[in-house]
Amino acid sequence: MYKKFVIVFEGIEGSGKSYHINNVSKYLSKKKIPHIKLREPGGHRNSEKIRNLILNKNLKFNKNTDLLLYLASRSENIKYLKKYYKKKIILIDRFTDSTIAYQHFGMGVNLKILKMINNYLLGTFKVDFTFLNIVDEKNMRKRLNKRKKLNRYDKFKMQFYSKVQKGFIKISKNKKRYMIIDSNRPIDLNKKNIIEKIEKLIK
Repeated sequence: MYKKFVIVFEGIEGSGKSYHINNVSKYLSKKKIPHIKLREPGGHRNSEKIRNLILNKNLKFNKNTDLLLYLASRSENIKYLKKYYKKKIILIDRFTDSTIAYQHFGMGVNLKILKMINNYLLGTFKVDFTFLNIVDEKNMRKRLNKRKKLNRYDKFKMQFYSKVQKGFIKISKNKKRYMIIDSNRPIDLNKKNIIEKIEKLIK
C-alpha cells in the first residue's frame, strides 16, 4: 500500500517545477501507482478557459481581478480534487502558495482576504508536501528565452519575480512539509533527489 498524499510543486517561472511534476507523474505511471496530475491556473476544463483569460498577453487586469480569476479557477478545480482526495496521489503544479507568493508578496493584495477565500474554497482539503523550486535570474532568463510562447506572467520585471521567490521562501521557512529544490544545480541530480523523496513520502 502507498499513502495517497497531495503533493504540490511550486516556484517562479523557469524554476523547473513543471518539468519535475511531469517526471514524477511518469515515475508513478511506470510503477502503476494511481494518481492524478493537475495544473493551476487551469486543470478542470472550465479552469482551463479561465487560464486562457488570465495568461493572455494582450490583456491587463488590476491585482484584485487577477486574484479573483485565480480563485475562480481553483473553485472549478476543488470539486474535482476532492473526488480523488485520499483515494489517489494528487500532484498539483502550483496551488495556494503561488496565490500568496504572487498576489500578496508580488502584487500587495491583502493577505487576510486571500487566506479567507482560500480556506473557504478548500475546506478540509490539505496539502501534504511541497517541492519549492528556486532559480537565479541568469538561469530563469535563459529558460524563458527558450520558450516558443510567452504568456502574460512570463513578462514581468525581474524585481517582481525576486519578490515572489522571496515570498515563497518565507512561506516555506522552518516548515517540515517543504523541500527546497535548487534548480541552478544539475537537473539529473534534482530529479534523483525528488524521486527519492517521493518514494519515502508514499511508502
